[in-house]
Amino acid sequence: MSTEAIRLDGVEKSFGAVRALAGVDLVVAVGECLGLVGHNGAGKSTLMHVLAGALLPDAGRLTVGGAEPKAQWSAAASQAAGIRCVFQELSLCPNLSVAENARITHASLRGFGWKGRARALICAKLDEIFPGHRIAPDDEIAHLPIGQRQMVEIARAFTVTSAPLRLVILDEPTSSLDAVAAGQLLSYIRKETARGTAIILISHILGEVLATSDRIVVMKDGKQVAARPAQAFDRSSLMAAMGSDLKEVEARGDRRQSPKADSAVVVRASPQREGGGGELVVREGEIVGLAGLAGHGQTRLLLQIFAGQADIDRPVAFVAGDRQNEGVFNLWSIAENVTVASLRSLIQRGFINVAAEAKLARAWRERIGIRTSDMGRNILTLSGGNQQKVLFARALASDARIILMDDPMRGVDIGTKLEVYAMIRAEAAAGRSFLWYTTELDELTHCDKVYVFWNGKISDSIEAADFSEQRVLRASFAESGT
Repeated sequence: MSTEAIRLDGVEKSFGAVRALAGVDLVVAVGECLGLVGHNGAGKSTLMHVLAGALLPDAGRLTVGGAEPKAQWSAAASQAAGIRCVFQELSLCPNLSVAENARITHASLRGFGWKGRARALICAKLDEIFPGHRIAPDDEIAHLPIGQRQMVEIARAFTVTSAPLRLVILDEPTSSLDAVAAGQLLSYIRKETARGTAIILISHILGEVLATSDRIVVMKDGKQVAARPAQAFDRSSLMAAMGSDLKEVEARGDRRQSPKADSAVVVRASPQREGGGGELVVREGEIVGLAGLAGHGQTRLLLQIFAGQADIDRPVAFVAGDRQNEGVFNLWSIAENVTVASLRSLIQRGFINVAAEAKLARAWRERIGIRTSDMGRNILTLSGGNQQKVLFARALASDARIILMDDPMRGVDIGTKLEVYAMIRAEAAAGRSFLWYTTELDELTHCDKVYVFWNGKISDSIEAADFSEQRVLRASFAESGT
């Protein structure tokens, strides 16, 4: 048997004038976890779509298990060859249940009693990967928070019936998971590769890639620019291979002075849930973090504030983490998505000043690094991370003085993250206030204060000087008995 799970040689793919893949060579060995990194727009997701059969390459060669596919490569052929993919933009059917979504990828689940078998299959895998997940097989996907939807899609990818499991592609798999669930997944990856399954792990969280991968491949501008054993990289050298200077970027965002204790209060809010408790207070110029396990009321409170169900005295903007359902306008251009929150300032004599709108969009393309040559293109032509940059640009370009952020770094590359952190600190120093829910514990170190949520309540309030990951995790399980 071949020791290669999958091999790509000279794969090319273009979308009009945009060359997404420029002759990529890639080999993944049986039982190997390959980390794949690169900035947004580097070609990672396009390459995975080719592997999954969702896109046909313009040129190049693909072999599976050492042999070329006998039929034209397609999604069905990829599935039959044992390749599964968890895309960054989740692909579950929202109107179906968890068990029914498991049936979609397993044609052998048919006949009398298929639903019971589907329930057992997906529940067993959820229990194996994410103990304590609190997901029922008959839950409708549309009613689940994004973190639980991500768990279902990951678990479904690892389920096995009639087809083998050769390669699982995980594209930003922890982007909507809290620290506990992310740790569970990374631990499971190591167990699964030990069984012989090959895994491609794409993540902008470099610590995950360095700790979990056997080998790391770096992509830039549609090409492979580096490939080494994971032990040969550290965070700084990995960023250097991607084309970013960690020290230079971090130097731009030295920690600012926290706002004065007597600064004006701009938000007062309490969780509006039966049994909810605690009051959240945000002052002018503060960066306030929301932490805790996913689904414990953080997003609900942000939406409550955005809807005006709180004591607020400043204009508010919202940066969604679930960009496909709550963020981008799919039929609009990139420029229109950037400027939609600023239209009031762009209207002259009852009409939108088109030239001013285009100028504002171009300015934010440069400022936040949106990778496109034409802001008039449809928003969906951008990679997921670049779509997220558009949502940041929309909020920061507006007149809002309070910015609500719902796990906003989902799918954003490390270089851009560091730039945005510096931008947030600079905007806060100028008097803007930020309320920031994040599933990444490292991001809480940028906050002046952190509120931890458990079961719809504020279980702890932590000042920056007293912050520690251990205290956040303890408060995340308050009164749970764990």
